[in-house]
Amino acid sequence: MSSTHEPLTILLVDDHPLVRNGLRALLSSVPDLQVAGEAANGKEAITQAATLRPSIILMDLHMPEMNGIEATRHILQANPHIGILVLTMLEDDASVFAAMRAGARGYLLKGADQTEVLRAIGVVAHGEAIFSPPIARRLMQYFANMQPILPASSFPDLTEREREILTLITMGKSNAEIAQELVLSPKTVSNHVSNILSKLQVVDRAQAVLRARQAGLG
Repeated sequence: MSSTHEPLTILLVDDHPLVRNGLRALLSSVPDLQVAGEAANGKEAITQAATLRPSIILMDLHMPEMNGIEATRHILQANPHIGILVLTMLEDDASVFAAMRAGARGYLLKGADQTEVLRAIGVVAHGEAIFSPPIARRLMQYFANMQPILPASSFPDLTEREREILTLITMGKSNAEIAQELVLSPKTVSNHVSNILSKLQVVDRAQAVLRARQAGLG
């Protein structure tokens, strides 16, 4: 699977020992894969990643202490070369896009069979991206329905993030929904919305939507 004779080192991150044991047993049966360590939550994952510098991390998302999205973001800021492959039960759009924004290279559901997991590790090891078929279908559907983000020429005073948030506002999303989709705190979203209203010189979201539509969005 690896293009060199050096084994691919893998860090297993999941809060369920049974899942980690199953993955360890699977990966130990493959000659050029080596399980370098395990972590039970996002904070442990960050520590282990810094110490072990694995080639690949199999990352669960829903964990105590710190979730897999935050852990992925932290780890890749320090070690951008590590390939992070999400292995989770979660298949909602918010989780998938949050993982992609955090820098994960792959997204598998825990129902994936052993062959699929091993193939995904190989793909991620070569710097490519891979998604479970149900996730790939969701992505295709999402991009087919996606509205364009406002171009920079419209409202040049807005930052890229503010244009992204304004786009989501025109799609009828609440601050809470925007916070979840962009993996931001509600307070941060609220601050961005205030800045948007101020820069557009409007008093509420409805007027902001009207201005955005006049500029050609939606």
